[in-house]
Amino acid sequence: MKKIKNIAIIGAGTAGLATAILFARQNIQVTLFEKVDCLQPVGAGLLLQPAGLAVFEHLGILADTLKLGAIVTGLEGRLANQRLLVNSHYHEIDPQHYGIGIHRATLCHLLSSKLQDYAASVTWKMAHDIHRLQEHQQGVTIFGQHLGLPFESNFDAVIIANGARSHLRPTSWVKVDKPYPWGAVWSIVPECQTLDPQILHQFYDCSQIMMGILPTGAIPQTPTQHLSSVFWSLPAQQLQQFLDNPQKHDFLLRQISSRWKPIADWLEQVMQKQDSLQWLSAQYRDVVMTKFGQGRIGVIGDAAHAMSPQLGQGANMALLDAWALGQAMQHFPDQQVDWTMFWQHYHQLRYPSTQFYQMLSRLLTPLYQSDSTWAGSFRDVSFYWMYQIPYLRKQMALTISGLKTSPLQHMNYAEIAQSQSQSPILSQN
Repeated sequence: MKKIKNIAIIGAGTAGLATAILFARQNIQVTLFEKVDCLQPVGAGLLLQPAGLAVFEHLGILADTLKLGAIVTGLEGRLANQRLLVNSHYHEIDPQHYGIGIHRATLCHLLSSKLQDYAASVTWKMAHDIHRLQEHQQGVTIFGQHLGLPFESNFDAVIIANGARSHLRPTSWVKVDKPYPWGAVWSIVPECQTLDPQILHQFYDCSQIMMGILPTGAIPQTPTQHLSSVFWSLPAQQLQQFLDNPQKHDFLLRQISSRWKPIADWLEQVMQKQDSLQWLSAQYRDVVMTKFGQGRIGVIGDAAHAMSPQLGQGANMALLDAWALGQAMQHFPDQQVDWTMFWQHYHQLRYPSTQFYQMLSRLLTPLYQSDSTWAGSFRDVSFYWMYQIPYLRKQMALTISGLKTSPLQHMNYAEIAQSQSQSPILSQN
């Protein structure tokens, strides 16, 4: 055991920033390494589920999040014949539960602003490209490059949080690391008034066509302009072709119009006002690890468990990772850390939940994004009947909330939100 002097966090995304806050407020010196010159988050809006919001409450930033984010009360998915297939609402779990649709730039702003409260404990290392790590008895040495020159720095421990394509995670821990065959194109537009602005809307036709419209709130620079994120699913090899070919955009409108005409009319109006939508692409990876930490090295966020966004859990799982690191560290209030015990505590909190959502994501994704001739029909029949049963409807809402740890257990929102060192008690359904 050794007194902690400095922990390095590689990657200043959701997982990295949240972890930095939770370590810094325990008087741990944190050094944040980021490859880019300045934080400029790129990406469509995302949905903070109740699990993620519990961590935000734990961090003390939920009130600020409500000022800029869009409250989301549930998820509704409609078929091409206009039948409502998916109908999950957070009130099935608790009348006080909700989600928040949020822009990535807003999420980064909220976390980095909170981190400023602990500026004395945080050192930023921007434009630092990390090449490799070397663990030894005294800690971990980071080797990288800054402004074209090599550097090396020593730390007591290192947390890897640099995304799904991380090259730093120990290869012996990695069980699966491969791209998903399907991705999406997306755009951020003014808020959709055609649909209920408190619902994440999805539209499906078989397993080849899927569209989503997510309330996304506002960005700090224009807090009165509410936004929506639009997603259109495509095979990964077609993403760049769509972006490069403007005629594909018109084809997309025709596809939507033949199935959900009011949505196509709304999108067409948006395109006319903005000349054309700026579409970008998103590609996803499937990353499965046998462990998330050992010795003085840990892996969190998408670097540890990237998955399809079908269940909308990426940011929430990253926040739960950060929360679990904070909880594990609180077992050593004098900062004398037994790293074997530390990772045992962490795995106890995170491994069941991560394993459950990765398994479910792998099962459900082909029902929405695949070339299968039967998956869509199976989904349409089975989901329709499952939503008729109150117990199963509640379980689906719990699953979407991000709180599940197994088919029969889930975490308690209040126990995550509180600032106590006790590990959460799993609740039986």
